[in-house]
Amino acid sequence: MKFVRRNLLALAGAAGLAALASGFGAPQAMAQNVTLRLHQFLPAQANVPKYVLDVWADKVEAESDGRIKIQRFPSMQLGGTPPELIDQAIDGVADIVWTVAGYTPGRFPRAEVFELPFMMTNAEAASKAYWDIAEKYMLDDDFKDFHTIGVWVHGPGLIHSKEPIKSVGDLNGVKLRAPTRVTNMMFSSMGATPVGMPVPAIPEALSKGVVDATVIPWEVAGILKVPELVTNHTEFGDASLYTTSFIFAMNKDRYEGLPDDLKAVIDANSGLEFSAFAGKTMAAYDAPVRKIAVDRGNNIIELTPDEVQEWRDASAGTIDAWVKEMDEKGVDGTGLLEEARGLIAKYTDGN
Repeated sequence: MKFVRRNLLALAGAAGLAALASGFGAPQAMAQNVTLRLHQFLPAQANVPKYVLDVWADKVEAESDGRIKIQRFPSMQLGGTPPELIDQAIDGVADIVWTVAGYTPGRFPRAEVFELPFMMTNAEAASKAYWDIAEKYMLDDDFKDFHTIGVWVHGPGLIHSKEPIKSVGDLNGVKLRAPTRVTNMMFSSMGATPVGMPVPAIPEALSKGVVDATVIPWEVAGILKVPELVTNHTEFGDASLYTTSFIFAMNKDRYEGLPDDLKAVIDANSGLEFSAFAGKTMAAYDAPVRKIAVDRGNNIIELTPDEVQEWRDASAGTIDAWVKEMDEKGVDGTGLLEEARGLIAKYTDGN
């Protein structure tokens, strides 16, 4: 009898512990932990990974109480090439990617409106406008195959060249790396020979003479050592010759499969304010790289308003051609251009 009684007590104790576990410990034991792989094309120490993507990932991890873990894979460490990043997000090769919309030319036509010549005022305002356009027209159309976390643009684009470039005529015969279909159209119309390639290929292309010049913002020029590879940098005063549209995207199934509370963490770190933060942060790191070029004694060509006007006039045909092309595709190019300009002006004025 003592044996039976001891076993009954043991069973009762076990049941009590189980009840305690179900009452107090089960929710935490059942809490879903998620690991997401973030893939992008720049080295980890570059400004965007360090000051935008890592900041975002650290914030998501903290606000999820560690239940979301973001694994970071810079420099295409998961394989593939930069133009394949958006499909890696769609196919689940990566869970989250940061990429250039123009790496797949023509695939995201509405994003190109922000890359048109002299469109941008500043990166923060243009990034807010980009998010508004994306939310209104693109999330359920151009971007329907993935979940969009943020969209933004970089600071003023400029020309970095081996020989000085001041007037449009100086582009004649220049082999120039341009980032997108729209910028290729523009520089081709100005007499240059555009050469398409992802950002990581620029240093080797410059050093081997594959290109004579490249157009990128100061911020990116630093990690690529461009001020060491060329000695001339053409700036456009308060204007911006061009900018580039970026996409920060997540695999749709991974996002939709998250528990509601973790989905809310992603949502809280997505959208207008995050896009504005990313654009503003990129532009903030233009100045330190420009200083590197100045300290090296490089030739900073600062165009006057009258000199910039020559470039504006020469680039007007690119805008007209883009609008016509969009209209022919069934996208209201004229309306989209006007709406984007209006939003950029609104956010530039601080409204």
